[in-house]
Amino acid sequence: MDWGTELWDQYDIIEKHTQSGLELVEKYVKFVKERTEIEQNYAKQLRNLSKKYNLKRSSKDEPECRLSSYQSFLDILNEMNDYAGQRELIAENMMMSICIDLTKYLQELKQERKTYLMEAKKAQQSLESTYKQLDTSKKRFEREWREAERAAQYAEKTDQDINATKADVEKAKQQAHMRAHIAEECKNDYAAQLQKYNKEQNQFYFSDMPLIFNKMQDLDERRVRKLAQGYILFSDTEKHVMPIIGKCLEGITKAGTNVNERNDSMVVIEQNKSGFERPGDVEFEDYSQGINRASSDSSLGTPKGPMDLVGKNRSKNFWLFSKRSKKFTPERITPPVTEDFAHLPPEQRRKRLQQKLEEICKELQKEVDQSEALGKMKDVYEKNPQMGDPASLASQINQTSQNIERLRGELNKYETWLAEAGGRGDTLRYKTHTFNNNGAHDVHSPDGAHSDESTPDPSQAIYAEFDDDFEDEELTAPIGTCTAMYNFPGASEGTISMQEGEVLAMVEEDKGDGWTRVRRNNGDEGYIPTSYVTISLNK
Repeated sequence: MDWGTELWDQYDIIEKHTQSGLELVEKYVKFVKERTEIEQNYAKQLRNLSKKYNLKRSSKDEPECRLSSYQSFLDILNEMNDYAGQRELIAENMMMSICIDLTKYLQELKQERKTYLMEAKKAQQSLESTYKQLDTSKKRFEREWREAERAAQYAEKTDQDINATKADVEKAKQQAHMRAHIAEECKNDYAAQLQKYNKEQNQFYFSDMPLIFNKMQDLDERRVRKLAQGYILFSDTEKHVMPIIGKCLEGITKAGTNVNERNDSMVVIEQNKSGFERPGDVEFEDYSQGINRASSDSSLGTPKGPMDLVGKNRSKNFWLFSKRSKKFTPERITPPVTEDFAHLPPEQRRKRLQQKLEEICKELQKEVDQSEALGKMKDVYEKNPQMGDPASLASQINQTSQNIERLRGELNKYETWLAEAGGRGDTLRYKTHTFNNNGAHDVHSPDGAHSDESTPDPSQAIYAEFDDDFEDEELTAPIGTCTAMYNFPGASEGTISMQEGEVLAMVEEDKGDGWTRVRRNNGDEGYIPTSYVTISLNK
């Protein structure tokens, strides 16, 4: 079934239907454009949100950086940023494959429809022109036939009139004959025009207009088919990026599963442990006897650390929770920062000093390497003057030597401070070193000369202290027991390995450095991380 056969008389309906179809395409294109704008705005808002909460802008040295919950949150922000990129890709693909393509196709359909309508209008005008000619010939034939009838009646009347002359009768007959001839010619012309009109009308209704209607039907069906493809692309465009979006969501899920609350607790302990011991009992001061107000030797081990924390005024008590006024001012609670990190608790001070020493060692090693390279280059220039002037390196060598001396002074200064913060009376010496391919290290002095003194790596300094303790002290009686909560390899010198659930004898409490000294039943002794065990002291 086609429009040309079934809708031959519904030109207005077809014109209205095809126009409505084109308007539907325009409406869908507008709908998709607004959808792309929503996607773009959504993606923009997601990017701004990720940027707003991205904590990477803060210093990487922030304590939170090592927390798994912090790292997972950063991972979520990164995944959301990637997710926003996929939403932008959806908007871009919809604009290219649907909006732009349909808009171009719509213009072609409009032009094609306009051509068909003009053909239909031209055919209609041709038929109307032929009909007007037919109507004119018909009216002329009607008029001339009436005139011929009147002429014939007049001739017959004149012929019967006894008073009429022969000439009058002859004249009347001639006039009637002429009118009849003219009427006959009009009749023949009318018949020819009628035949022409009927032929054109048949061509119009059975050939021209059905062909045009069928073309418009084909146009409309192609429009519907193209629109259906646009509907499918609306879904397929998003389906295409769904696997990547799924990976983004899986990444967010993985970020959640990567959170380790126990590890975060250990990190908080490591970063914030002060190293102070809990305050002992406050001594009774008998003012009636004039007794010295200072604490006596009978105090139950009142620690020095916490009293030092509150400042030189020892009349104030040490409080676990600081009392702040309603009007908060940072200066009121934050002590001034000092170069030797004395403003920090012992444990944190020791860690910061170790970090600073490691930084100085790396910088010093870099300068030593630079000095050695300049020395070798100077030797080459002296042996081969054509390669360069040795004197041109003097300023660089001098500057490098000054840098080495400066860093050496800083190294000694921080070593002294670290020895003070160590709490064991041992001065830890750090010197720059380089590692060979076998994993051993060659020790050098800051000026680049080889040193025979065997010096521990900064990261192993604490274990050098452990060895000294074992050499200087005899076996002591256990003061309690500890049970391992985690496995500890004890691969470093001065430490001892343990397995989860193993019970060890504790021979020395943690002195604020995060390590506890233990002993096995077979007599093996070593240090283990305090945070890895639960401790039970003897009563």
